[in-house]
Amino acid sequence: MNIKLCNVVAIVNDGFSDKVMEIATEIGARGGTIISANGSVTSDAAMQLYGLAIHPEKEIVLILVNDAIVERILGALYDKLGNDSEARGIFFSLPVSHVSDNILNQYKKKKDTKE
Repeated sequence: MNIKLCNVVAIVNDGFSDKVMEIATEIGARGGTIISANGSVTSDAAMQLYGLAIHPEKEIVLILVNDAIVERILGALYDKLGNDSEARGIFFSLPVSHVSDNILNQYKKKKDTKE
């Protein structure tokens, strides 16, 4: 069985990580890791570059998923928590080339059910 995994990365304003996980698990993700962070761009630079105010406190959510559901997760996150929302989310995925055996075995035992 050839399993391809991706790491979905969501960067949202503080307080929106639970919503990220709610959306992702509805589509088939099993869980994620939430990291507290601070944005480094100044408010003036953000307004000039992007035309929006930056909330410096961020949350980074890392979600390992089967690549078959990545596009659905990213689309749903963007639709509900993208730039036009209070979350001001940035979302992308990274391919995963290697994982530890315990993670790989979880995906071999039970494929994502909502693919």
